[in-house]
Amino acid sequence: MNLPGNETEMLNETNSISEETRRILGAATFPKGSVIFPKVGGAIATNKKRLIARDSCVDNNVMGVIPDTDKIDSRLLFYFFLEHDLSEFANDAGLPSIKKTTVEDWLIGIVPPLPEQQRIVGILDEAFDGIATATANAEQNLQNARALFESHLQSVFTQRGERWVEKTLDQISTNLDSKRVPITKNVRSSGKYPYYGASGIVDYVAEYIFDGDALLISEDGANLLARSTPIAFSVSGKYWVNNHAHILKFEKLATQRFVEFYLKSIKLDEYITGAAQPKLNQKALNSIPIPIPTSVEEQAKVVNGLELLAEETQRLASLYQCKLAALDELKKSLLQQAFSGML
Repeated sequence: MNLPGNETEMLNETNSISEETRRILGAATFPKGSVIFPKVGGAIATNKKRLIARDSCVDNNVMGVIPDTDKIDSRLLFYFFLEHDLSEFANDAGLPSIKKTTVEDWLIGIVPPLPEQQRIVGILDEAFDGIATATANAEQNLQNARALFESHLQSVFTQRGERWVEKTLDQISTNLDSKRVPITKNVRSSGKYPYYGASGIVDYVAEYIFDGDALLISEDGANLLARSTPIAFSVSGKYWVNNHAHILKFEKLATQRFVEFYLKSIKLDEYITGAAQPKLNQKALNSIPIPIPTSVEEQAKVVNGLELLAEETQRLASLYQCKLAALDELKKSLLQQAFSGML
């Protein structure tokens, strides 16, 4: 059975402890088919419930419900817990916790006759298997769309034309870092102008110090290596930039966009210093070699092709993300129907 949602899993651990160790640790034992979940602290917010596939030990931060199999199907119990957020059962104290009596009171009187349980479980099992397959396909398609764009991006810059040359960034742009002004949050005045940092907009402020097109490049932060968000991004209009992003001005927008795409296609690890706080200083930034056509028209042609592919990739990504969201909503709807007598 494919269990629904990233927040859940079938627990089938291979690790084990001896009975003596269990006694020393004071670990509780739950039989196969029990539903376990965190009962104290921030772990409650993870909303993770597990249907255990074999007899298991847990520490005193975990609560479990052992089904009476003569009265309740263990999978139905698991599905029932899936419909609810664990925070519903937690108190509002400084350290959230779930009391046994709260769960017991909640479970009383909610279980239909066993044949009806089995009917519901059969429907949910089949539906969730189908949803799991559709979700896996959508996630794979999303990865494929992004991988296709990355592959094309790499090929554009490795299969260079005859009239391409290699220039360092300081040869084709003007660095405006000296004009940046950081403003701490407690003294910033809210307004309509974007306030940019290393990974994009961090706030909106009442004034601006730059006007026009520019390329911002992350100067520091873990994202320089992780690349979970863009490290180079074009900006335009009126805006403010703090000292966590380099700001480069180009004579032509086509050149700026070309450099932006190129920086997205390469790793910058060799130009970055610092382990605890990665940093791309101005000297290292200026030394990055950029393979680029000598003709601005050729630069624009490359950029236009990449922009079209980027737009199509984004369209497909949005499509698959919407599908994933719809599948998640379908799971919630099925669970609601199952326990309201509408399935």
